[in-house]
Amino acid sequence: MWIVRRALAVAVSLAVVCVITTILWYLKLAAVGLHHPVFFYLLPIALVAIFYGSLPAMLCAFAAIACAAFFLYDPLYSFYVSNRLEFGELVCFAVLALIGVKCTAELLRPRKKFPQQNPATEGPESRGALAVRTAMPADPGP
Repeated sequence: MWIVRRALAVAVSLAVVCVITTILWYLKLAAVGLHHPVFFYLLPIALVAIFYGSLPAMLCAFAAIACAAFFLYDPLYSFYVSNRLEFGELVCFAVLALIGVKCTAELLRPRKKFPQQNPATEGPESRGALAVRTAMPADPGP
């Protein structure tokens, strides 16, 4: 059953990238001329990270970089990015997307429950070495 869940997560992440790429590609061909189009992928990647986890979201980020380089940056239909600023934009997006994915995964991770200690009911042996050292009598000396 876990294979089906993993396959569904991968399929959804690739479908999200395809839909966003199609919209951005249409806007580029319609001469709207969006600036920094790769950053439109950040919200869908964050949503994939929330609903399906960090691995499908990382796959989504790498697929978004490939689709943006191929469809959105000149020369079109090539992975070569001619402008150094646009290449830097792709690198910046990659770093930002991976940091966002890891932060989202960390925020959604379940917290460990630690038992609460009541110092009034517990003896000095349960408080640690510092409490034991302070509870020992001082050396009277010669």
